[in-house]
Amino acid sequence: MQTLAPTLFPCYAAADRRAVECIRGFLERGAQVRVFLEEGQLRQGESLAAKAGEGLVADLLLVLFSRASMPSRWPRAEWEDALVNQPADAGVRVAFARLDDCVPPQVLRPRFELAGLPLEALRSLKRWVRAGGKLLAEAASPGGDLEVLGIALADRPGREWTTAATAARFVHAFRPDFDAVLHLRCGTRSLAALAGLLGLQLGLHLEGDLESNCRELAAFCSERRFLLVMEDAAAVPEELLFSGSCSVLLCADSVPTDDPPDPLDQVQLAFAGAPWPEQCSLARAGCRLARDQGRLAEGYELIERWHAAAEARADRISLDQSAREMVWILEAWGRDDEARALDYHRMAEYSDQLPLPFVPY
Repeated sequence: MQTLAPTLFPCYAAADRRAVECIRGFLERGAQVRVFLEEGQLRQGESLAAKAGEGLVADLLLVLFSRASMPSRWPRAEWEDALVNQPADAGVRVAFARLDDCVPPQVLRPRFELAGLPLEALRSLKRWVRAGGKLLAEAASPGGDLEVLGIALADRPGREWTTAATAARFVHAFRPDFDAVLHLRCGTRSLAALAGLLGLQLGLHLEGDLESNCRELAAFCSERRFLLVMEDAAAVPEELLFSGSCSVLLCADSVPTDDPPDPLDQVQLAFAGAPWPEQCSLARAGCRLARDQGRLAEGYELIERWHAAAEARADRISLDQSAREMVWILEAWGRDDEARALDYHRMAEYSDQLPLPFVPY
């Protein structure tokens, strides 16, 4: 389901249009906000106070001060109701910005110093917008490689490569610029495993097959201002390189983490190198975990690996058990023809039970 972008109403003089267009572009790229640019421009003879009254239809109000928009004398009685009291009564958050060396009332806060459009001030304004009108700590320019990544990923959606250590520093500096920071350690993990781990972080219940899970993840992530950090990412599945509003930071290496391991992921990683009896135990445990957590695509992949290994060893008991699990998942996905065909083959080849005549539909 598509999320509705918040709205911002800028009140500004026509002479400041070019600067406000730059501000709008920066905010729309990095904050997923819809800016009422045309509506916010002052008409001939119109005051900032009158325009602010029109802006109460938006979620956020931004009053831009300049020599072109401010009167030479501006008594408090002329602006207090429009810029302070009425927005508060309407539940509209308001902020102020100075575009040149004009002298606005000092009491009007928060105020952002946007003369010359410095990047730090633009980022602070963006964070105010992203926080729904709550003032966060001012953004600072971290410089060097972090500044390059900030422009490429935090100020707009993008995709870049760096080291895992630099990625950690970047996340620390730019965390307020994202709805959430997601971490995936790729390594030898399959696409099904990575999709399942990402869905787990997002709280999504991905019960479909791999293709439908990837579509759901792409739709969900592309609409949101996420940062996806992918470590140990020598070969990255294209299905997880989301576009839209999502930024992706890729690292060929990784750093140690204290995060608790995911049990199903641990089963997947341990399966290949384990002795055969342990492989069977791991596969059965993985099947149970996949069922309980609704991670059927991961479970199906693990069962396919178990089934192939059992076939190489002519282990009819494991072949029968793994085929039963695959039939159950195929039925859950609505792939009934595949499920019936596999179940008939299971009974004919692996089970002691005689199969009934199979009539294809």
